[in-house]
Amino acid sequence: MALTENFASRASEIAEWRQDLHAHPELLFDVHRTAGFVAERLRAFGCDEVVTSIGRTGVVGVIHGRNGSGGRTIGLRADMDALPITETTGVSWASRISGKMHACGHDGHTAMLLGAARELCDGRSFAGTVAVIFQPAEEGGAGGRVMVEDGLMERFGIGQVFGMHNLPGLPVGRFGIRTGAIMASADYPDIAIVGKGGHAAMPHTTADPMVAAAQMILSMQTIVSRNTDPLEANVVSMTKLSADSSAFNVIPERVQLGGTVRTLSPAVRDDTEAAIRRVVDGVATAHGVQATCRYRRGYPVTVNEAGAVEIAIAAARKVAGNDRVVTDHPPMMGAEDFAYMLEARPGAYIFIGNGDSAGLHSPSYDFNDDAIPHGVRYWVALAETALAI
Repeated sequence: MALTENFASRASEIAEWRQDLHAHPELLFDVHRTAGFVAERLRAFGCDEVVTSIGRTGVVGVIHGRNGSGGRTIGLRADMDALPITETTGVSWASRISGKMHACGHDGHTAMLLGAARELCDGRSFAGTVAVIFQPAEEGGAGGRVMVEDGLMERFGIGQVFGMHNLPGLPVGRFGIRTGAIMASADYPDIAIVGKGGHAAMPHTTADPMVAAAQMILSMQTIVSRNTDPLEANVVSMTKLSADSSAFNVIPERVQLGGTVRTLSPAVRDDTEAAIRRVVDGVATAHGVQATCRYRRGYPVTVNEAGAVEIAIAAARKVAGNDRVVTDHPPMMGAEDFAYMLEARPGAYIFIGNGDSAGLHSPSYDFNDDAIPHGVRYWVALAETALAI
């Protein structure tokens, strides 16, 4: 890998960037400080082009290889946004903004890709072009889709796209990847049940929506156990239940029920939605209530393409060695909007070890700065492997 001789000292500077970003978290598309931080450094590194406001607040840096602008272009993507969580780490670089924190490591992702951009600008030991992509609104805002819809792939001629996410529990210096589905889709059923309320001591005069809601929750658990192939992954979790009455002696008129569905297959995704709608309609009829199901589809399945995975594995092995790269890593049932970029172009998404840290989305989570050199080296090796001279 064509890393500069003083990369070791640069790694500590990248950690300082990461900690600065951690102290100033921003949500969704409102990442103006972070995007400005990124764009300023990309210009200073000598990127051939720096474009802002792609996908509202996204930033793209263009770096041509040794032979100029000819040849293929690959995209390397990092996410920039934080979460609406109150931090409890107590570190000196903890969030300075109440109710916001980098609880998923996007500060580390941004810093590592910035560090790689500097190395790529200095070395240019590849043939073709690298587009470094800094994306807003991964945490629920579908910023990846917005960037794609804004012409990201076409404008920069991107033929393949690669992403990386830290993983607590995976040792620092290790990588995990697999061909095919690596992250789940995420959908959200929202069910309104309307019955006939009344006195709780006279249930026979009512059409009780609470009992119907309870039956729906229990029946939905059989979708996974009795409707889904046991060899397929599926999660149906009902997580919200509310009524329009807070009194102990009142059967409410209306109940709201909601949750999430996670699958690794478009077919299972379709079948599960259909099954939930059947349960809602059937239970409502049986209990004499009215029910409507608004089923919102969120992020699709994140699917790694086989050829891109081979490139990613080769790059990770250059960094970590053969025995520290897991090539059949189990998929995760969390969702990731990098999936939209992988629907637009073939590519691969890899996990990098964050060591023995708190879990993602935890108020006590912090990105492990020891992972930074491994992440930077991976991005540089990936560019040199995918765009070999």
